Amino acid sequence: MKPRATAVDLRRVNRSEVLRLLLLRGPLNRVLLGELTGLSGACVTTVVGDLLAEGLIVQAGTEGSDGGRPRVRVTINPAFGTLIGVDVAEKVATVAAYDLTTRELAREELRLDPARRSVPDVVAAIAAAVDRMGGELPAPALGVGVGVPGVVAPAPDGRVHAPNIGWRDVPLGPLLADAVGLPVYVDNCVKALGQAEMWFGAGRGSEETAVVLLGTGVSAALFSRGNLLRGAANAAGEWGHTSIVAGGRPCRCGARGCIEAYLGGRALVEQWAEADGRLRLPRRYDEVRWVRRLLAAAPSDRAAAGVVARAGEYLGTGIANLVNLLNPDRVVIAGWVGGLLGPSLLGPVRATVDRQALAFAAERVSVELGRLGPGAVALGASTLVLAELVDHGGRRPDRRRRRAPAGPAPVAALP
Repeated sequence: MKPRATAVDLRRVNRSEVLRLLLLRGPLNRVLLGELTGLSGACVTTVVGDLLAEGLIVQAGTEGSDGGRPRVRVTINPAFGTLIGVDVAEKVATVAAYDLTTRELAREELRLDPARRSVPDVVAAIAAAVDRMGGELPAPALGVGVGVPGVVAPAPDGRVHAPNIGWRDVPLGPLLADAVGLPVYVDNCVKALGQAEMWFGAGRGSEETAVVLLGTGVSAALFSRGNLLRGAANAAGEWGHTSIVAGGRPCRCGARGCIEAYLGGRALVEQWAEADGRLRLPRRYDEVRWVRRLLAAAPSDRAAAGVVARAGEYLGTGIANLVNLLNPDRVVIAGWVGGLLGPSLLGPVRATVDRQALAFAAERVSVELGRLGPGAVALGASTLVLAELVDHGGRRPDRRRRRAPAGPAPVAALP
């Protein structure tokens, strides 16, 4: 039997609803807030008054009304606090700070290479960057969100399983929380990126969305009715490790024929080298630089052009599978490889989706490029802190608790 909601619970829910709307649609006046939330005028007035008094929202001018006095608009106060987002990638970690409107305030790139460094070294380096950044921020940090390239287990300490960087059962949240003295929220990097695109980018306004990330790795964040599909162990969305060619190219996951084996950054470069015997790849190389070289060569180099053309075919086929399986109304192509290849591949991808997906679903889906650029994962990680703040009605986390969340932070799209 579910416990009965208390007055405190109802107050928190009402505050959350108002904050959600102001975050994504503000500034808004009290009348419109009442219409959109279904709350009474008196309730909205009380909630708005409390949030103004606490400094979480501020007045944002007035607008005309139908014959009455001008209506005061309110919006999120960007100076209420700051958000720290950390993107732990396979070679580089990014630490960035944002205000409550997600305007970037500071950024630092750390050449960490987590696969070659111990977990304590990685935690110490991130904590040092957070400490350096904190001294320059205009408002106190409310918490730290972290996106990692692996599965974050749905357990109290959110242990990270990231084989691509050699992490298994790593309690990253508690370790980092102890080091920075702030609440820490950890989730998969693609789920964090998907949250950012749903709130502030190309997914905004859609509830049935697939956000696919093409980078060194390939994955997806899948949303239905605005909610992120997590699966039984928070491992849903590993689209990059679904098979697209039976018995095809070996993938670093150990299987063959995975989408990542054809569309990941390293896979693209290796396919170019295989197609052009003149190319000699160094043992260690900069994937971004080489993918740029691949694209630059494609207009005049037959081998490079073939790799790019096949990439469009594979990507279109993989997206067609998502269209048939999930029936989204929008597919967003993100990630650094997506940003580089996407503009030239949108046409071929769309044509392949039309050929490969069932017509009824294909006619009702748009395929778009992500809008948030290379910093989308760090931004998405910061929204883990923002989601926690909103879900708790704007109450500041207790900084003394120095905790990780009881499981992955919620990243359901706000309405």
